[in-house]
Amino acid sequence: MNWLIATLITGISVAFATTFDDNIYLTAFFGKVNQIFRPKHVILGEFVGFTLLVIASLPGFLGGLVIPEAWIGLLGILPIIIGISNLMSRENEAVQDVSVDFGHSVKSRHRKKSLLATLSDPQTYRVSAVTIANGGNNIGIYVPLFATSDLPSLGVIVCVCYLTVGLWCFLSYNMTRNPVMAPVITRYGRKIFPFVLIWLGFSIMMKSGTFQLIPGLATLFS
Repeated sequence: MNWLIATLITGISVAFATTFDDNIYLTAFFGKVNQIFRPKHVILGEFVGFTLLVIASLPGFLGGLVIPEAWIGLLGILPIIIGISNLMSRENEAVQDVSVDFGHSVKSRHRKKSLLATLSDPQTYRVSAVTIANGGNNIGIYVPLFATSDLPSLGVIVCVCYLTVGLWCFLSYNMTRNPVMAPVITRYGRKIFPFVLIWLGFSIMMKSGTFQLIPGLATLFS
């Protein structure tokens, strides 16, 4: 039983350390919800992205090679691209929202999607891409942790991490529904959202030391 308590403490510490900043983009995503982009896209996208991070970290448990952190940081390009894309399409989005609202009352019952359909929706993978990009540090922590864990400990740690991800989804969603916070997020959330993603991308690359690769890449392609 002592091993379980020790493993739970480790799992909670690791889960909070590696997923706490997910609140930043989850709150931004929930604040951007409309008739097309639904909360289920955010929740499923977050869990799909996190699952891929866990899978990518399993080579540590299996004794595989560790991917250099600087190269993992290249994933920071993904939120930068998404953020720039949102900036460029922000004006068009207002027009699209009007057209969606016009037909929503007629077609709403036809827009209900199954779990499988939601999983395959590109809106879901927008969130997954950001989750994966923000998870470069997760892999750097999970790989050595998994490498030093046995199968029961690995199971406990992974379960704690999934529960923590669910907790952040719950808190972030309810923050956007708070009577005080909701009007502020609705008014400014969509304007700030692209800049949050761009900042997140650069932050990931800086923390991972990715910019140190630039001289080598410049030499490679020169």
